Amino acid sequence: MAAIHHTTMTPTKIELLTAWLPGQPWYAGGPGAPELVKAGGFRLDDPEGEVGIELMVVVDTAGPEPVAYLVPLGYRGAALEGASEEALIGTSEHGVLGTRWIYDGVRDPVVTAQVRALLRGEAVPQHQDHSDTPDPTVTVHGAASGEPVELRISRVLRPTGTGEDAPGDGGDEGGAVRLLAGWTRPDGTPARAVFATAVRRG
Repeated sequence: MAAIHHTTMTPTKIELLTAWLPGQPWYAGGPGAPELVKAGGFRLDDPEGEVGIELMVVVDTAGPEPVAYLVPLGYRGAALEGASEEALIGTSEHGVLGTRWIYDGVRDPVVTAQVRALLRGEAVPQHQDHSDTPDPTVTVHGAASGEPVELRISRVLRPTGTGEDAPGDGGDEGGAVRLLAGWTRPDGTPARAVFATAVRRG
């Protein structure tokens, strides 16, 4: 399992995301710069041990109501060959590992492969801040299928109902498999939402 280094990153992930988020088509904020706080998420292990994988929740507190965003991140020790310019969130100097190329995980094939593996029950979600520590609060709902599926990653998170494991909009109809996880609102209360969905094509 990947070790988590508690060290500095320059610029920080929050600084990189503050500059990157407003340029995304799904950004729900206003014309001003977002005011982001880290609010939750979890990690996944790359079986090859090359790419750091984090599904990070940040909350923008700049507007009248806080908005929670899910940003899957792929941390790499070199540029991702063939990746589009839009896929790169930025580079940062890691206090232990040196320069890290940080990619939007939706456009990183290793990140999306491991999210798919999690939805199939073939990967174990890991705690965001502690090494070698599974995160049991991350849950998968619905029956996995061997049929080809389309992976949909949530970007703007919409909290589910009051049920701890509420499946979200539409239940699990049509063989959909849903990944639920949580974060903490700015007022300290917990929230959960569908982070990702796998649905059959066609």
